[in-house]
Amino acid sequence: MNSSVLDKIKGGLIVSCQALPHEPLYGGDTMAKMAVAAMRGGAVGIRANTVHDIELIKKAVDLPVIGIIKKDYEGCDVYITPTMDEVDALAACGADIIALDATDRLHPGGITLEEFFGKVRKKYPDRLFMADTSCFEEGKRAAEMGFDLIGTTMAGYTPYTKGTPLPDITLMKRYVNELGKPVIAEGGIWTPEQLRQALDTGVLAAVVGTAITRPMEITQRFVRAIGE
Repeated sequence: MNSSVLDKIKGGLIVSCQALPHEPLYGGDTMAKMAVAAMRGGAVGIRANTVHDIELIKKAVDLPVIGIIKKDYEGCDVYITPTMDEVDALAACGADIIALDATDRLHPGGITLEEFFGKVRKKYPDRLFMADTSCFEEGKRAAEMGFDLIGTTMAGYTPYTKGTPLPDITLMKRYVNELGKPVIAEGGIWTPEQLRQALDTGVLAAVVGTAITRPMEITQRFVRAIGE
């Protein structure tokens, strides 16, 4: 099953369909409709947040889903699938790939990634797990730890990678050339040309979110252009 999921997304576009509680498109079946639109447009997979959205998306489209749960814990900077509770929920709702923060930061309770993912892998030995990383050292560590896919998701979003030009094509190339694991290009891909550039590095697939499914941010980019 795992190989078939990877075969389905190989060489293609994964569309991230997410909305946070403070955003206009949050709630209801909006993200499921976004997923249908993405599927009809040619997407090979969907990345989605929350059990609610994933369950509706799985009913609406026959595409692999990378599932995450964004949850804030007091005193912790890690918010993408930060604890076993979120992993359990994603496994139960049928996420084909479970993505979690694999940066060099502690998970809730002061738990290291090694300790956390060790427990996760032991509990779910046959599940596909994607590491959301921000720099080469994190990707290398995640690959050695046994993550199935390595993503560039967090590049530019950790204190030590802030200011990194996005999309981080250089990081994608290093991952492809040095890690020996399927790589998912993600983060800062705004144009078809950037998507092509990312795929040309040899990554398995690429994720585009904001540029396709977040109209408020898209509008803001156009409005900023007027001001400039």
